[in-house]
Amino acid sequence: MAQKLSEYIPPRVWTWDEGDDGNKFANINRPTAGSREEKELPVGQHPLQLYSLGTPNGVKVTIMLEELLAAGHKGTEYDAWLINIMDGDQFGTGFVAANPNSKIPALMDHSVKGHPQRVFESGSILFYLAEKFDAFLPKSGAARAETMSWLMWQMGSAPYLGGGFGHFYAYAPFKIEYAINRFAMEVKRELDVLDKQLEKNEFMIGDELTIADFAIYPWYGGMARGLLYEAKEFLDVESYKHLRRWAKQLSERPAFQRGQLVNRPWDEEKGLKERHSAADFEGKV
Repeated sequence: MAQKLSEYIPPRVWTWDEGDDGNKFANINRPTAGSREEKELPVGQHPLQLYSLGTPNGVKVTIMLEELLAAGHKGTEYDAWLINIMDGDQFGTGFVAANPNSKIPALMDHSVKGHPQRVFESGSILFYLAEKFDAFLPKSGAARAETMSWLMWQMGSAPYLGGGFGHFYAYAPFKIEYAINRFAMEVKRELDVLDKQLEKNEFMIGDELTIADFAIYPWYGGMARGLLYEAKEFLDVESYKHLRRWAKQLSERPAFQRGQLVNRPWDEEKGLKERHSAADFEGKV
């Protein structure tokens, strides 16, 4: 039997109630954009300056940067600075200049002559780095089109997993059966999409590691490994055997292991608050 809820009638015009609604993120959410305080971003010694947090969206980029370094690409050393979203770091003037949407991650490329190039949105950063270093993106043809299709699939699908299922299952102040059922069904459909794709491919695009893998792994690989929202049993993730094989395979790559530790202050044992050189990982991987 479906859960019974009290009836809610939306007003003609929605207005923001500034009170605490019990949402974990209520203290930082507002219906307006822009900076809230004067705060410049730090700049390290490397051309690539990343401002991020070790959430799935941030991990996409640090995994790729570590894979680029492991492959020997010159110019890929980077500084990774912590943006603590619960403290509102994303609303400082410096970060808003890097990303007017105030979402992590944001990249500043100081190797660009004349003026540093800002790049925001995780998928855009992956694409930018792939083109800049001619790596992890097929140059043309069907493989390139397939890679871009799966990259865009992730960007469009993950909000159902995070902002939809994750929010109502783990963060909402009370459980709403309709919302959880709605997003659980969609997430399981997405997991099945990936499981079928990986049944016949080693990586997302055949036998070649690409930015599609970097984009999809932190969200869906994390879910397949039972790392997100304590929902492993609820979503029966063990039934997606091909997705789990791929997730395990990637999780064993040293670059993936390093990338997942960056900007992770809550992991006191292994996590790095900031990353400035390979030496920062000593004793952690």
